[in-house]
Amino acid sequence: MNFFKKCYCRTFQAAFRLALPFLPYRKPHLVSEVGDLPDILKQHHCARVLIVTDAAITRLGLALPLEKALADGHISCFTYDGTVANPTTDNVEEARRLYVKHRCNAIIGFGGGSSMDCAKAMGARIAKPRQSLDKMKGILKIRRQIPLLIAVPTTAGTGSEATLAAVITDSVTRHKYAVNDFPLIPDYAVLDPRFTVSLPPFLTATTGMDALTHAVEAYIGCSTTRDTRKAARKAVHLIFANLEAAFKDGSDIHARRRMLMASYYAGCAFTKSYVGYVHAVAHSLGGEYGVPHGLANSVLLPFVLEAYGTAIHGKLHRLAIAAGLACRHTPRDEAARRFIEAIKDMKTRFGISNTIPEIQKADIPKLACYADKEANPLYPVPVLMDAKELEQFYYKVSSF
Repeated sequence: MNFFKKCYCRTFQAAFRLALPFLPYRKPHLVSEVGDLPDILKQHHCARVLIVTDAAITRLGLALPLEKALADGHISCFTYDGTVANPTTDNVEEARRLYVKHRCNAIIGFGGGSSMDCAKAMGARIAKPRQSLDKMKGILKIRRQIPLLIAVPTTAGTGSEATLAAVITDSVTRHKYAVNDFPLIPDYAVLDPRFTVSLPPFLTATTGMDALTHAVEAYIGCSTTRDTRKAARKAVHLIFANLEAAFKDGSDIHARRRMLMASYYAGCAFTKSYVGYVHAVAHSLGGEYGVPHGLANSVLLPFVLEAYGTAIHGKLHRLAIAAGLACRHTPRDEAARRFIEAIKDMKTRFGISNTIPEIQKADIPKLACYADKEANPLYPVPVLMDAKELEQFYYKVSSF
């Protein structure tokens, strides 16, 4: 990256870091089970709810306990289950039309990050019906209150239940972008591990690695706070202590509960301190090829950490201590090496590949430009890279 662009990026990031104490960040109210939702909805005078989910959840009947709880509480509910793995602008508009048709006044995002992101983006379109999502991409473009939003995660990875971001794919161009604003932080997050026990082992692994990526990228960035560093370390500790147990035995309710908390802590960390180039590259792959976000993050994470080099060894030392891989007296370069190797070992045990076969060589310059545009100047990465430098990651994880 040239000198002038570096100066611009770091100045932008410094200004954002200085503004952090004055911005209206908040955390969602935590709820332990869906049975509490009818009373919460009545407190907010909400009697008609749209559940935003996906077809697989409907097919498996995972939302039935939620629907029963709402029915028992005399809350009318309607369901949009067309959300796809990387939610599109078409998904958002379909859900919005259903919300308007049934005169709903609250939204429940039920599922993984895709369903919650679709629910958030739909809320933004309800708040600003005359403005397209494309006009809201970036930061602080909504600036209006959206309907009451409740997030019920069925995976422990995205952290979307705690963040101000919704990541959406343009249905026409396939470009994937983020909408970031404070009204998108859910009002309530239901962390009920019973909804995660049926998650298959491989998805348990990739969503858990997604949470790990959130925590690590938030921690190694240049815009951390004491609270976000603490939350990231908690997330790393919980993931290293519980992800393998959840992977091996999906019915381990204690491991599932702790992984939900890890995902939540990681979400709290990165919604304030942001992520980095792992996410920027992963988003471009999700938009272009439909690669699941958690899988893309899992594959990319160690490659990006190695590329940052010694600039992050001090911070990786502290994360290695949180993960139980090192102690205070371990040399920082050794601790950093152990941490990266431990991530590689986890990938091997979970059957996660080091390649993404969908990548086409001819697409790499375009994808790298997408990643560059997303990340710079917003993401306070430890080492700045431009589009040309970001191309290395696509080549490293390609199969040609």
